[in-house]
Order: sequence, then C-alpha cells, then structure tokens
Amino acid sequence: MTGKVFLIGAGPGDVELLTLRALRMLQNADAVVYDRLVSPEILALAPSGAERVFVGKSPDNHPVPQEKINEILSALAQKGLTVARLKGGDPLIFGRGSEEAAHLTSLGIPVEYAPGITAAQGAAAASGVPLTHRGLATGVRYVTGHRQANGSLDLDWRSLASEDTTLVVYMGVANIGQIAMRLIAEGLNETTPVMAIANATTPRETRLFSQLNRIAMDAREAELKAPVLFVIGKVVTLCAEWPTSVSELIGAAEANLGFGHRVHA
Repeated sequence: MTGKVFLIGAGPGDVELLTLRALRMLQNADAVVYDRLVSPEILALAPSGAERVFVGKSPDNHPVPQEKINEILSALAQKGLTVARLKGGDPLIFGRGSEEAAHLTSLGIPVEYAPGITAAQGAAAASGVPLTHRGLATGVRYVTGHRQANGSLDLDWRSLASEDTTLVVYMGVANIGQIAMRLIAEGLNETTPVMAIANATTPRETRLFSQLNRIAMDAREAELKAPVLFVIGKVVTLCAEWPTSVSELIGAAEANLGFGHRVHA
C-alpha cells in the first residue's frame, strides 16, 4: 500500500514558530527527511522510532542532489510509510517543494502541505522591522539572490528598485554586492537602509545594519554566514537598534566591525 508525503514548513528556526498543523504531521510520521536549516529542537518532536534521513544542502555543496531527494521521498512512500519532508521556512517559497510534489504526484503518491513561517516573517518578528508600513512601504517583494549552478541573476532590476517597496533577498550573501550595484544603477538611493540578519529567530541570530552602498563590504567584514536574509528599504529604520543618523551609524560601526553596525540578538 502506497504511503503519503507531508511537505512541512519548519519555519525559520524557533520551535515556537512551528504551526500546529506541522506539529501534528511531524508527530504522525514514520520517516523524516530533513534539510540543514531544520533546528534540532524541531527534529526532536518527531517520533523516536521514525527513520531520519538528512538531505541538507549548503552553498556550493549539494551532497544529495534534488533528483536523489525526489527518489528518496518516493521510495519511502512506496514502502507504505508516512513521510515528513521537513524544510526550513515555507516549502513553497524558494524551497523547491513544488518540484518534489510534482515528482510524487506523477507516481500517484498523495501529498499534503503544512505552510511555514517564512524567513522574512521570522526576521520581521525577531527584529521589529515591519515588511510593510503606512507611508514607508506599500508592498513587499521576495527574491532569491542565488541561481542554480551560480548562474547570472536575471532579475527585473528596474521594478525592484522602488523606494516604496520593501525588498527581501534570500540566499544573497555571495551576490549582495552585485545586487546592490544593480539596484543603485536603476535609481534606488545608495543610502537606502539595509538589515542583514543571519540565523533569524535562533540563539545564533546576528543583525547587521548598513546602507545599500556599503552593505557588501559590511557583510564581508562581518563574515556573515548563511543563512542570511537581507531586508532593503525604509522600514529598516523602524528597528529599535537602527542608528538615528548616518554619523551614528558610522560611529557605532567603527566600534564594531568595519562600517556596519552589528547587533547580537
């Protein structure tokens, strides 16, 4: 008898941000296939007897290719198991969950989703930086700062360079210099506030405050490690840790790292 697969969003890391639906699915799993960004606290909620399969990826290091992950999921389900596919954030936002679902459904394997708190939402809640705010940002856009096989970033830079929109960049730590340069070239003010937040909502969380024309240098000097999320826009100034002036930003930064102002959560 064919089993089924739960595509579960584990959220940004904090176990308290896991949804009740996700928890129920996880606790009913016979096998758990999980990513690198799933916290040990969340993994511990799975049944003690459930089989655990790690398929984590890191930048430029994919020991288990996506095609192999697809095969692992289908093989487990075809044994009649209930499989929890645990992904950081939400499985349908830069999580390749739809690709896995397409593979499974093509084989007649039932798939159910549990949405997860996205990294952007988690970062907003942790830092107090709203993604939209009346008078500052009328919309928010999520983009990926990384392409498969390190391909070129073919984004619509002109539409992204909007002062009335909050831009959230996932997986962009390696290309933030190129991203900032293209946005400035399309007219976004070079002093636009930026927050880089690494390991949002976890005990290892670090925030870096900067401006668009300095964020690449600041992120490099701060040695930020993935996962890093960049929030670009005027809403960043609403964070309690945001320096009240450029001189304060630079002064605080010089006492910390380079020209950026880093805050540990």
